[in-house]
Amino acid sequence: MPNYHPVHQNNPIIPRNTELPLPPPAASRKLNRSVCERTGKRLLFLTDKSEACTFIGVCGSVMWRKASVAALLALAVGYFYHGGPDLPEQILQYISLPIFQSSSHSLTSQNSLEQVISAAWETLITLPTRQWSKVAVGVNACVDVVVSGVGLLQALAVDPGTGLDHEVLHSKEDLKEAFIHYMGRGAAAERFFTNKEVFQRIARAAAEYPGAKLYVGGNAALIGQKLATYPDLMVLLCGPVGPKLHEMLDEQIVVPPDSLQEVDEFHLILEYKAGEQWGSTQAPQANRFIFSHDMSNGEMSSLETFVASLEEFQPDLVVLSGLHMMEGQGRDVWEDRLKEAVSAISDIRKDIPIHLELASMTDKDYMNSIMQEVMPIVSSIGLNEQELLFLSQAGEGPHADLAAWKSIPDVGRVSDILLWILEEHGRSDPSSEADLTRIHFHTLAYHILATVDGYWGNQAAAVMAGARVASSQACGLQSVDVSKVELKAPVEFDSSHFEPREKLSLNPADPVTMWRRGNVTFHLTPVLVCKQPLRTVGLGDAISAEGLVYSELKTQQPF
Repeated sequence: MPNYHPVHQNNPIIPRNTELPLPPPAASRKLNRSVCERTGKRLLFLTDKSEACTFIGVCGSVMWRKASVAALLALAVGYFYHGGPDLPEQILQYISLPIFQSSSHSLTSQNSLEQVISAAWETLITLPTRQWSKVAVGVNACVDVVVSGVGLLQALAVDPGTGLDHEVLHSKEDLKEAFIHYMGRGAAAERFFTNKEVFQRIARAAAEYPGAKLYVGGNAALIGQKLATYPDLMVLLCGPVGPKLHEMLDEQIVVPPDSLQEVDEFHLILEYKAGEQWGSTQAPQANRFIFSHDMSNGEMSSLETFVASLEEFQPDLVVLSGLHMMEGQGRDVWEDRLKEAVSAISDIRKDIPIHLELASMTDKDYMNSIMQEVMPIVSSIGLNEQELLFLSQAGEGPHADLAAWKSIPDVGRVSDILLWILEEHGRSDPSSEADLTRIHFHTLAYHILATVDGYWGNQAAAVMAGARVASSQACGLQSVDVSKVELKAPVEFDSSHFEPREKLSLNPADPVTMWRRGNVTFHLTPVLVCKQPLRTVGLGDAISAEGLVYSELKTQQPF
């Protein structure tokens, strides 16, 4: 098991503009750093034996100076009260000296919180000892047409108005209202468009709109693309793959012949920027609204082909997505198809872990059916804040009375819902027959990995790897550029919204906070949020894929 630094539960709360030292190289880092003194400007850490003498000297010097200052202040007060209205100039000069004027510069460099976190990631993120060699991914795949949401709707001669959510879209008016509803909240959403002819007209307008771009789309295809960036990892992708999508896929991805089809499925991605305004609606943050008329993915028509291909491919890990696409087909369709999907998933060998990637849904009955029937037979799930809260609302779990998150989701409430899922639908109880032992939660400002003890390793590195890829990919970069990102995560938070709860804090130099509730362990890391994101589509898929690459399954606990 690779060495990564344990998380400190009682980290100091650090002011937003604090300048901190970058963590030293891995070879010289020590597990237990001691804080000598903390001021509004910087922290001093004992990082290795070579600094011990300097550290002791500085601490001694600090204590001596503090004592001297206290004595001089006492003298000054006495002087004032006994008729000396003017303090001697030498005393005033001494009292005004900064305590760390000379010593701090010898031990620290001037660095932002973002620099410290980014450098810590580079030091602490290490691949697990045992890595996946083959991953099978299915079953939703398409071509994404990415376009400005406001620009496209204006081109369609639609006027701005009041937002209103729709479970499915039937017209341009429904599209406009749902787009405004989510744009005003800065939230992601995905909907099915029922009218094939109207959808095709909108799709043509989107493809012809100036600046429109075509990308690999669908959760499964996007996860496969991310996994394929690791040269030693073989990836099988099963889904409705048309000629355009096949051309765009990484050469390392294997597509079964039965997955190939003559026509591509197109999804329209309406993006908006932070602060962008349309009529009276202003987006609080960048995000996107997705819609499609996609029958192949909507019926999960490739699922049986996917499961049948596993016997020959022999994967170490299966990643499943696309269940949300069936919601738009209506209850009569999804009720029967979900039973068939559960039967197909149950045919996968029990020793192969299955990760389920969730996406935006609106039908509580459908979400509840997924919770009851699918979650117990998968090993891991990935989801965002909208999906997490809706899941709790559908199952009447903790904080189900919340209509929506206010700004950054409260860590304590998120922790409560994650624990509830693992207790109700997972294997937090050793006697449970459920397989679910891992949840990867991601939101704009932070990520949490919640795992049942004894099943997964390297989770601190995994959650940091997911946050790192979110920070770089949103900015369209291969690595994090600290000048283009900002820290939005809370520096202090609670382990639960209920009692008993633990007060926790973020240490930028060791940016994973860990806590336990029963036999479930939580790992939280901040995200360095891109100030001007170039593309938000596929971030959740990249986060989950990266988290899985850095995760290690403990073989002594078979599923």
